Amino acid sequence: MGLLLGEVVPDFEQDSTKGKISFHDWIGQNWCVLFSHPADFTPVCTTELGRVAQLQEEFAKRGAKVIALSVDSLDDHRRWLNDVEETQCVKIDYPVLADCDRKVSNLYDMIHPNADPMQTVRAVYVIDDKKVLRASITYPPSTGRNFDEILRLIDSLQLTDKYKVATPVDWKDGDDVIIVPSLTDPDEIARRFPKGFTAIKPYLRVTPQPNK
Repeated sequence: MGLLLGEVVPDFEQDSTKGKISFHDWIGQNWCVLFSHPADFTPVCTTELGRVAQLQEEFAKRGAKVIALSVDSLDDHRRWLNDVEETQCVKIDYPVLADCDRKVSNLYDMIHPNADPMQTVRAVYVIDDKKVLRASITYPPSTGRNFDEILRLIDSLQLTDKYKVATPVDWKDGDDVIIVPSLTDPDEIARRFPKGFTAIKPYLRVTPQPNK
């Protein structure tokens, strides 16, 4: 069945451009974004690696580490990262896993035989500080990933973990949120949401973001 949301992700040891990675130890008490690439020297992924480098401080503000994966060798990775840094005008400071044996790819269900039995799909895994898979997204080869959306997703997950709210369509940090339907006690609602709320429907109650 592959990886399921809400489950602890598999641990592994694998070489990377920053040395051997013991994944659970490397995550530590942080959140993590693991994103895979079908191969080195691919044009769309070259731009993605650069964009993640540009956003690395934004991930760090959220307590999130980033790590990439490709099935090619460390030597290929290093040559590719030189291209990335040259063409995207960035420095790649995060690790890229070398998964020549496809150990991690198979653990994380990145090999889709109907797509290409020799390459990983372009997957994103958002993992929380308890090593639990919170979200996964798979992209086609032709479409670059939107890492601003991954940041938005982390913002939503971290907010909704702390408060009894959900985030509506197109929500961004600072926008109004929705009180979860399971919260029905008026006194608890008043205590949790002192700014008040608007009941559009009994099940759709909108309130200002509680940590703003």
